[in-house]
Amino acid sequence: MRLQLALNVRDIDEAVDYYGKLFGATPHKRRPGYANFAIDAPPLKLVLFEKPDAEERLNHLGVEVFDGALVRQAGDRLEAADILTEVEEETVCCHATQTKVWSHEPQGLRWEWYVVTDDAPDGRVLIDPAPAACATDSEDCCA
Repeated sequence: MRLQLALNVRDIDEAVDYYGKLFGATPHKRRPGYANFAIDAPPLKLVLFEKPDAEERLNHLGVEVFDGALVRQAGDRLEAADILTEVEEETVCCHATQTKVWSHEPQGLRWEWYVVTDDAPDGRVLIDPAPAACATDSEDCCA
C-alpha cells in the first residue's frame, strides 16, 4: 500500500525534473501533460497533471493497494460510514485500467482507494512520451 498525491502543475517538464531530483527517481509513466512516479521510499505514488490554469495545486489524494479485495473492503467501509461517493470497476483512465472507490471530504477534497489492474492498456512502453488518450473525459481520474 502507498499513499497517492496528485498535483496540478504549470509545466510538466519542469515538474518532472524537480520531483525526479527531490525523490531521486525517474517517472514510472510519462505521457504528454501527465507523469507519475511510483516511489518505494517513502511509499508514494506521485501523479502530475499539466494544468497551467488550475485554481488548486492539489488535484486529489488516494491510497493505492495491490489487491482488488482491499478496494472492495474500503468501499464497504466507506459505504457503511455513509461517505462513499462513487465506485468504478475496471475503468480505463489516464493510461491504466483501475478499480476504485471515491469519497469526498466535507470541504470537497477528493480521495480515491484503488488498484491498478493493467498498467499499460494502450500497449505502449510505460515511459514512452508518445500521446495516448484517456478513455474518459476527465483527467482527474488518473493514477
